[in-house]
This record gives sequence, structure tokens and C-alpha cells, in this order.
Amino acid sequence: MAQVTASLLCGAVVALLSSAVLAVVEDLDQTFKDTRMNDIWLVDFYAPWCGYCKKLEPVWADVGAELKASGSPVRVGKMDATAYSGMSSEFGVRGYPTIKLLKGELAYNYKGPRTKDDIVEFTNRVSGPAVRPLPSKQMFEHMLKRHDVLFVYVGGESPLKEKYIDVATELIVYTYFFSASEEALPESMALPEIPSVAVFKDGSYFTYDEYEDGSLSSWINKERFQGYLQIDGFTLYELGETGKLVAIAVIDDKDPSDECIRLKSLIQMVAKDYRQHFNRDFQFGHMDGSDYINSLIMGEVKVPSVIILNTSNEQYFLPDGPTETLEDLVSFITGVLNGSVQAYGGDGIVQRVKRIAFDARSTIMSVFRSSPVLGCFLFGLPLGVISLMCYGICTADSDPDAGDMELMKREGFTDEEEEEEDDEEQRRTAQLEGPENDEEEEEGEDEEEEEEKAPEQKKTD
Repeated sequence: MAQVTASLLCGAVVALLSSAVLAVVEDLDQTFKDTRMNDIWLVDFYAPWCGYCKKLEPVWADVGAELKASGSPVRVGKMDATAYSGMSSEFGVRGYPTIKLLKGELAYNYKGPRTKDDIVEFTNRVSGPAVRPLPSKQMFEHMLKRHDVLFVYVGGESPLKEKYIDVATELIVYTYFFSASEEALPESMALPEIPSVAVFKDGSYFTYDEYEDGSLSSWINKERFQGYLQIDGFTLYELGETGKLVAIAVIDDKDPSDECIRLKSLIQMVAKDYRQHFNRDFQFGHMDGSDYINSLIMGEVKVPSVIILNTSNEQYFLPDGPTETLEDLVSFITGVLNGSVQAYGGDGIVQRVKRIAFDARSTIMSVFRSSPVLGCFLFGLPLGVISLMCYGICTADSDPDAGDMELMKREGFTDEEEEEEDDEEQRRTAQLEGPENDEEEEEGEDEEEEEEKAPEQKKTD
């Protein structure tokens, strides 16, 4: 009896915990549009049939529970974008799932990995102020240890600071932005001028130069990654927005061979030692496996190898020979930069057609993998209707009189046979009418013979 009671209590506790977790994620309806301005919202726009949306459901519940436990002011919700298509269109939802943080009139898209920690970190960053102050050296050094890439405005009020705040409001979805006075800088750091914007990464710091680096927004967008990093599908997508070429060592991270380790080391050395030469145009890193790259180039890249991707026009570059030394790799990268290395792929008409066919095939396969019944309904039903239409067109009679002729042939009649039967009927009728008709016919025949005589015979007569 005691065991039964204990099991019932455990079941009740689990049910209460489950309901508590579900309560932190609110189901949103049409009233959300009118009430959302009062709070900061993190919303998952989903479709009930979407396989990726279903995978996100438990993660989304964990995100809601984490934010509520930490005392975050952000409210977490989810909306069926197919049921409220008009509202989701107003928020710019074009795919499922779409994660957005809504703060007043601003809407920020989340484009990172769909994990609890990444989504919570994004939420905490974007929901706070665009620029956070660093009031002391201790706080400055603490943030340097905590962040791999740190953007800091140093100085007082200035037009550069106003521009920095505007850029931070736009790009806070990617990284943190801080401001500090000159006194808060560590003693080992000396900026060339004040005010200034600096990025701290890769064990060093680099300052923004308007004349060499162009717009502040473009410079921050290019510098928001470490010089060398591990690249996955999400990171490669974000790197495409920087406008840089991406030099990748394609290796097997789970079982690295000596060749994998050697190529990875070469890429790291180029990223560090040749920053001044290549940093403006290249991003360096490594990727585990070649499956994702194979889908991009619609080909096959061996592991290990080196490849350079131009995500803006879908071109890629491969070395002509083996990459044995640092000089070989530097020569290859330089050749890509000056245009002497052959480019493959691209966004021409042929490649676009191939890409459409490849993407269509991938989409169909993903639909069938996630929901076979839905895939059969979406693609099988139209194909069946089209097949029936084609069958009906191919089997239709091309000549409408052909059916009547075929029917007559089956009954044993043709046009000639009908005429012969009519003549025979007339002969029978003539025979039945008697000899008077025969005499009249003979007289008629005599008259016809006289009319047919030649004129000379008539004169002779």
C-alpha cells in the first residue's frame, strides 16, 4: 500500500512539474498583436506539420523554464503561423520555425543553433541595452575573459559614439557592445587615439580606421568572429553575411588523422601570422566532415582537404595539388585573391537550374523522412491526377467519324456495298413493273441512239 501511495505521489509531482514547465510557454492568438507592446517577447512561429518545429518543442520548454527561473523580464510564447498567417506575415515570417525577439517596435531574428543555451544567451543579450557600460578596470578584464570577441567604445560623447550606438542596436543579434572611459582600460593597452572603437580578440586588439575600413557597420560585421574558429552550417551562413571568403580545413574531428591535424594547423598559422594580408578578405576555420559542404557545391569533397568558399556567388576553389607546406597554402590563398586559381560552381543559369533541382530533391526527401504520410499526400495525389489526365488525353479518339466507320464495318457495310444494294433494288423493281415499261425503255433507248448519231450520218440520211 505504501509503495502504491509513493508511486501516486511521484506521478502527481511529475505532473505538476510538467504543467509548470508548460505554463512558462504561452500559446498566442490574435490578441497578441494588441498586447505585445507592454512586454519583451521571445516567440516561436511554428507550423504543426513541420518536423523541425516538433524537434524544437522540448528545447523551447526548457528555454521558457530557464528564463523564468533566472528572473528574466522576457515572456516566452509560441504561435501557430498557419492558423494566424496574417499576423505572422506582418512579422516577416517566411519559414518554420522562426524565432523572434520582439522589443517595442524592434523585431530581432534568431539565426543561431537551436539549443537551449544559445537561445537563452541570445535572449539575454538582445533584451538588454544595446551598449553596456564598463565602469572599472576589473569589470573590463572580467569581460575580456568571458567573451572571445569584445567590441568597446572608449571615450566620451562624440559623433562616433552616436554612430556606434546605432550600429550596436542593429547588430546586437550577433555580439555584445560595451563602452568605457579611458581610465577603465587595462594599463597594458594604449589606443592610438581617443575616442576610438576597438575589438579585442585572438589575444590582441584592433582599432577601427574610417579611412581604411570603410563604414563602422561593415567593419564590425567583419570583425565579429575570431580569426580562426570551428565552422558549422549556422556559422557558415553568418559568415556569408560578412562578405568574406571562407577558407576551411575539412577534417574528421571525431577520428582525426595526422593529415587532418596538419591541415588544421596550417590554417591556424595562416589566420594568425598573415592577418594583415588576408583578414579583410578571408575567414579561416575547420569543419567536421564534408556532408554540409557537399550539399553546397553539389559535389564531393574528400576528407581531409582544403576548400575556399565564396558564399555570395556560390563559387568554390580547390588547390591544384597537395598542400604540403605553409607556403603552398599561402600561395593557394593568394591565387584565389588575385584570380589566378580556377573557380568552380557559381550562380549562372546552369548552376541555378542544378541548384533548384538539388534543393527540390532535398526538400522532398526531408518531407518524406519527417512525415511519410504527408509526403505521399502532397506529392502522390497531384502526380496521380496528372497521370489520369495524361492517360485520358492519350486514349481519346482523334477522328470523330472513325467510330461510325468502325461501327459500319462491324455491321458489314461500306459505301460501295450500299450503292450496289441500291442498284440491285432498282433492277428488281423494274422487272416487277412488266413489259410496258420495257417497251418504253426500248423506245427511249432508240431515241438516245438517234441523238448520238454523228452529223454526217444525218446529212446522208
